[in-house]
Amino acid sequence: MAQVKPMRADARRNYERLLAEAAVAFAEHGEGASLDDIAKRAGVGSGTLYRHFPTRQTLLEAVYVDAIEAIAVRADEIAAELPPGEALVEWLNELGLGMIRVRGLKALLGSAVADGSSEVLARCGASVKGAAGRLVEAAQREGTLRADVEPIDVLRLVHGVATASELGSPDGAHIRRYLLLLTEGLQA
Repeated sequence: MAQVKPMRADARRNYERLLAEAAVAFAEHGEGASLDDIAKRAGVGSGTLYRHFPTRQTLLEAVYVDAIEAIAVRADEIAAELPPGEALVEWLNELGLGMIRVRGLKALLGSAVADGSSEVLARCGASVKGAAGRLVEAAQREGTLRADVEPIDVLRLVHGVATASELGSPDGAHIRRYLLLLTEGLQA
């Protein structure tokens, strides 16, 4: 197995500047932000950007992987604080708000949950699906969630609710209301 050489100090600085500028650009313009603009803002050429991140997808993954993992961890934190049914609703609310407020995250989460088209997305998708599974199963055991609801159902539904909420208000002001309407329909 080939060893991965550590990055030179200048390459590490370029990598970190590219990540920082990409996070800003994706927040401002969504996942379609100009990669050339990101490279310029980071003070490097496009070739440097593509050496570190061969595709837009790899750059998106690098920017958001920690956020996706944090979403999964947050599910367990909420589950420790609230009864199962309430924990599920609260986590879905936080997940939906994250998808609205962090532009580009909704598309990446959708890909992660749908197909995990890369190793990073597969790992992130497994984390989020696992978190959803634990919350769904706990709410079903508690009797507050219908037995026929699957974890993937609630993930797809919160994705749709986030999209609907953005139509009503770009800051996600309506998401809690929409989620309550949805989750009341999913109750046992």
